[in-house]
Amino acid sequence: MSVETQGLQLRTLIKRSGELELSLVDVPTPEPGPDEVVVRIEAAPINPSDLGLLVGAADLSTLQASGTKARPVITAKVPEAGMRAMAGRLDESLPIGNEGAGTVVKTGSSEAAKALMGRTVAAIGGAMYSQYRCLKISECLPLPTGTTAAEGASCFVNPLTSLGMTETMRREGHTALVHTAAASNLGQMLNKICLKDGIPLVNIVRSAAQAEILRGIGATYIVDSTSPTFMDELIAALVETGATIAFDAIGGGKLAGQILNAMEAAINKSGKHPYSRYGSSVHKQVYIYGGLDTRPTEITRGFGMTWSVGGWLLFPFLMKIGRADTERLRQRVVDELKTTFASHYTKVVSLTEALDPANLAVYAKRATGEKFLIDPHKDK
Repeated sequence: MSVETQGLQLRTLIKRSGELELSLVDVPTPEPGPDEVVVRIEAAPINPSDLGLLVGAADLSTLQASGTKARPVITAKVPEAGMRAMAGRLDESLPIGNEGAGTVVKTGSSEAAKALMGRTVAAIGGAMYSQYRCLKISECLPLPTGTTAAEGASCFVNPLTSLGMTETMRREGHTALVHTAAASNLGQMLNKICLKDGIPLVNIVRSAAQAEILRGIGATYIVDSTSPTFMDELIAALVETGATIAFDAIGGGKLAGQILNAMEAAINKSGKHPYSRYGSSVHKQVYIYGGLDTRPTEITRGFGMTWSVGGWLLFPFLMKIGRADTERLRQRVVDELKTTFASHYTKVVSLTEALDPANLAVYAKRATGEKFLIDPHKDK
């Protein structure tokens, strides 16, 4: 397979004037160093973490399309309040795409690099919404024979995040967990892990349809945050499971506080802990790892003094646990890629189609069941 000297790459730019600009640019294909390879990217998912960089704080109701069919340009206004959060990236054209997969088409001189020639690999390292990427071999994960790029495209962010949650649970002494936005691709993976590993999991969803998705894959504890009896149902599930750690993808609003209050109520209902005016001595933890709700996080304290709310992100977690344990988690992903960690996509788009306003309006909603995959070579 030949390697082109340059390829298209999707870029995002927020100007000091308060305007978001999305465009395609030609970038040269680098020569790989000794321990590097050039990957022809054939599949790259659009994850919520990618959308945060792609559109930033832009108001997509102001979206405008221009340019040509081959080189579309999307612009949108960034509200003044949002510009403060964008200060670190102003007037800097940035590539996008945390992860992807494709074929190694050129290698560096090391034996480890040469061994990857022609292999289908998953990769992480940013700028994956590109036709070609030069990557370190440590950023590549060779996929089993017969695995397609689409099957391997999402084998880093969601699989390792879901495994990281159960790993964090164990390391911090908890025995069950709670997850919000639980019908997402990631949430479905987490359910499969917990079912396989015997971990009680309380799934919080936002609609009856999402609850049905989880029932279809065998989830045991499902509560709908829109139900008028939500808190009672949540407390009951926490009494049964004993979950005292939660991973919250919503972030804003009252949900994190509601989970902590429900945990305290469940602990008190269990009758296993003596009364204290300072609340139970059982530590209750909520980790916020997403921001589907961009409002402030509201905490109404009714759960004593033994609790924490913090942030959790995958890459700092992997750095914390070290290379050996990270490799152990990565190997599990490879071993269960077509079962536990299978991803499902509603649409495959090219780089130009990713900048179609109709497609952008769908995937930017971050809605459950609307996961898009980019094939940078689809137009060819």
